[in-house]
Amino acid sequence: MRSYRFNLFAWVMMVGIFVLCLASGPISEAQVIQMKFAHYTEETHPAHLAAKQFAAKVEERTKGQVKIVIYPANMLGTPPEQCEQVKLGAIDMNIPTQGQLEKYVRACMTAQFPFIFEDYDHAHRVLDGTAFKWLVPLAEKEGFILLSNWEWGFRNITNNKRPILKPDDVKGLKLRVPPEMHLQATMEALGAIVTKIAFSEVYMALAQNVVDGQENPLSAIYHMKFYEVQKHLALTRHTYSCMMHVVNPQSWAKLSPEQQKIVREESKAAGEFMRKTMIGEESEIIAKMEKAGVKVTRPASGPFRKAVEPAGEKIAKYTGEEHVKQFMKLVEDARNK
Repeated sequence: MRSYRFNLFAWVMMVGIFVLCLASGPISEAQVIQMKFAHYTEETHPAHLAAKQFAAKVEERTKGQVKIVIYPANMLGTPPEQCEQVKLGAIDMNIPTQGQLEKYVRACMTAQFPFIFEDYDHAHRVLDGTAFKWLVPLAEKEGFILLSNWEWGFRNITNNKRPILKPDDVKGLKLRVPPEMHLQATMEALGAIVTKIAFSEVYMALAQNVVDGQENPLSAIYHMKFYEVQKHLALTRHTYSCMMHVVNPQSWAKLSPEQQKIVREESKAAGEFMRKTMIGEESEIIAKMEKAGVKVTRPASGPFRKAVEPAGEKIAKYTGEEHVKQFMKLVEDARNK
């Protein structure tokens, strides 16, 4: 009898342990938060390298409890579609430019005025400072938690028709621009014929002469291989764009305060890595494109700045005079710091 009771007790204990093991598996698994991170650049681009660094560091520092799955190169839709999906919660996070966010947060367009920044340092001082604090609540109101600024760069013009040395050289060129009002207005002020083509389709549009050219930062022109099907590159640096790392509010709420702190810190670190990488490679990129046969011109900015003044007026009207006035003060305050 004593042996029977002992065996029964041992059996009950074993069943109990087994049940606990089964229960602990799903609970542990449920604690892992997996987040979708979509972007639109190729895997060679510094944006993807920064995204990988961000994902790896977040997983390491949260001890595997927060895992970021990256979907590059428009895998989950075009840039505007990705932005919309973050707002809706279908994607947890992405890195739209201010131009892509301007659909929801008009104030973002203030950073897109042509020729307002002297250089990268000036742009970073403005956008990382008071401007960031100003935009955070505006973005959250529209369904985006703003984590940090990454990079995209000063934009330049490529084409297959002629070298660009003065504003008149842009007249009549059929140029692709993103579906962003400020860029369309800027190119139209220079006399270009503007065509909107999805980012993923730009290479083929250039190769098949659907358009004469396009405008983008050097990193995009190089890593998206646009230079392979373009003869001329003009370093106009007509506007500056940075990526803004955003996350859906409901996705953000799933994280503990400590996890949120880690995500913010690693987002900023990834952005700094991206900035350093992109700015550091610009001279090398230009040299590689010249070696590939691209003719590079460096037009003076003064005539272009004058030519695009009508675009500034149009952008200001669309964005809101108060937003423009507030942002321009930040630009001037940071100019000589």
